[in-house]
Amino acid sequence: MEEAIRSSQLEGATTSRRVAKELLRTGRPPQDHSERMIVNNYHALQYMRDSMPEKLTPEAVLELQRVLTEGALDNPDAAGRLQRPDEERIAVVDSVDGSVIHSPPPADQLPARLRALCDFANEDDDIGDRFIHPVVRAIVLHFWLAYDHPFEDGNGRTARALFYWCMRARGYWLAEYLSISRILRGAPAQYSRSFLLTETDGRDMTYFLLYQLRVIERAIDELHSYLRGKIRELHEVEEMLRDSSRFNHRQLALLGSAIRSPDAAYTIQSHATSHGVTHETARNDMLALVEMGLLRRHRHGRRYSFSAPANLSQLLKESR
Repeated sequence: MEEAIRSSQLEGATTSRRVAKELLRTGRPPQDHSERMIVNNYHALQYMRDSMPEKLTPEAVLELQRVLTEGALDNPDAAGRLQRPDEERIAVVDSVDGSVIHSPPPADQLPARLRALCDFANEDDDIGDRFIHPVVRAIVLHFWLAYDHPFEDGNGRTARALFYWCMRARGYWLAEYLSISRILRGAPAQYSRSFLLTETDGRDMTYFLLYQLRVIERAIDELHSYLRGKIRELHEVEEMLRDSSRFNHRQLALLGSAIRSPDAAYTIQSHATSHGVTHETARNDMLALVEMGLLRRHRHGRRYSFSAPANLSQLLKESR
């Protein structure tokens, strides 16, 4: 969720993080272009994780871009395809003064360049006397797609999703829990500058590689810090719940689950099934927690789902 939100914000989505989290958790339809970008980005990262092949193909890259941009383009026909030779190429421009930073290769070269990108993605890391570290390969893919800029829109988001795909495909599963876009968004000028320095110095990728490695390092540090805080918070709240007489054992189990999995959604049926109770008993359990402000109820047609507020741990501490 975090990467889907921040990557979209980096490309101009204006929805706040709080509203975006609620949007993704509840599954409600997006209300505007920014929300559509975030939902698409989330679906694209799910596609990257669950459906992209082990060996990258041009078709998989096109499908990734289609998922990212479907329903969010002025020209709907541009989703899921490369730019054509009869179309004006989309250049990279400075966000401040509008000047052209990078003019991408001609459109008639794009099919061959995309095939070459996929061949590079699928190479063994160790070939003869040449070794390319898997993380370096993932960063090169990020740069390559962004440099070729083959799509009318969604190039940056597709490039970052390919980075995550490559990291995952090469065994770096922890990368799925990092948000590089969160750090990139904090200093977008530095991100652009790393592209520009590479462009103006004979395409020497050292600038971009070093910058992205520092971003990854910061993202790992932030993840570790976040996990330490969540573990500490979880222990404190679980200890507090253990001593509480306000909740029955089913409600305690649900609250414990919600603290450990803050993005989870619950239904009356799932609660009833988990504890072997009637629908009415499960309904009473959950509505009581809603009344206390410890669960939120969301309507989907004639059905309801429930989720925990983002500050559940704090609410529990305050309600002691």
